[in-house]
Amino acid sequence: QVQLVESGGGLVQPGGSLRLTCAASGFTFSSYTMGWHRQAPGKERELVASIIYSGGRTDYADSVMGRFTISRDNSKNTVYLQMNSLKPEDTAVYYCHVEALRYRNLWGQGTQVTVSS
Repeated sequence: QVQLVESGGGLVQPGGSLRLTCAASGFTFSSYTMGWHRQAPGKERELVASIIYSGGRTDYADSVMGRFTISRDNSKNTVYLQMNSLKPEDTAVYYCHVEALRYRNLWGQGTQVTVSS
């Protein structure tokens, strides 16, 4: 069974940091580009970061460039999102995703990130 399980969200003050973790199972994790998406209330889901299968290339949305870092550990079938200098506008539910057509409808339960003082 293909599964994505996100964790690590929570409530943090502006300027704080969080590290999100996504545990993947049921497919050949090391063969796929992985992404982190987020969805804020009343807004569409957006891709904020992605990392290719080898970890050799990463891409970021302009809104998080320089503050977020995506990484992966293929030996653990896990992808991470280190989020620093968090802002209230980063508040959203964060999801990891397999960036491949065959898994386009596969989503985990997400993890809530709330940035507030």
